[in-house]
Amino acid sequence: MNMGTTKTDIYTDQQNLMAQMAKALGHPARIAIIQYLLEQDSCFCGDLVLEIGLAQPTISQHLKALKTAGLIKGNVEGTSVCYCIDFEKWDLMKNLLSPLLNRTTTQLKNCC
Repeated sequence: MNMGTTKTDIYTDQQNLMAQMAKALGHPARIAIIQYLLEQDSCFCGDLVLEIGLAQPTISQHLKALKTAGLIKGNVEGTSVCYCIDFEKWDLMKNLLSPLLNRTTTQLKNCC
């Protein structure tokens, strides 16, 4: 057994999905991409290069990570890909993470 292997099978499907989505948001460029897509409805990779200021291959890597997590989708239009938020997955992520993020901590003791 590889010591670096994560034992994802000991966690629930829901926990693994939440972690996958959170990991996809774990870079400021990806947050910027999501924010841009939420404002624009859709865009092409070239739009993001101009908006965010990163190189096209770097933007493409970030788009791939967001697409792999299911948070965005891409549709081929001619020789380009038009990206947009996958609202079904976006709503799923909000529904999964909201109970965790909205949990009240006022009753807990500050023991650390």
